[in-house]
Amino acid sequence: MALKQIEHGSKEYKQMVALRMEILRKPLGLNFTADELAREKEDILIGAFDEDIILACCLLTKVDNSTVKLRQMAVQNNLQGKGIGASIMNFAENVARDKGYKKLMMHARDTAIGFYEKFDFRVKGSEFIEVNVPHHVMEKWL
Repeated sequence: MALKQIEHGSKEYKQMVALRMEILRKPLGLNFTADELAREKEDILIGAFDEDIILACCLLTKVDNSTVKLRQMAVQNNLQGKGIGASIMNFAENVARDKGYKKLMMHARDTAIGFYEKFDFRVKGSEFIEVNVPHHVMEKWL
């Protein structure tokens, strides 16, 4: 498995969008807008690949000079629970740290809180609804 940063608009990026659509959006009856995808040009795009096939992905979006937001974490359904998500998390943390960020935060779906807690993320504040699903802000100092 290879972990790498992806170029916006590339063949790998198109696979990343398809994976996120399948895992995160389609089950909620949602789609991506052209504006949403265009804004990702500024993001750090991360993927895990086996040969040329995407296995998992996430994005890092700058919040401010010290904080980056982890978004759109997705692992192929048939590969969940096999350590690929953990590999992506460790890679994303290292990329964020290497780029000088001090804090990683996210809007975590409540169903995923336990996963992120394994990486020392802590819940901050109250539950809120995003994309029709309960979420919590989670943070980790790098």
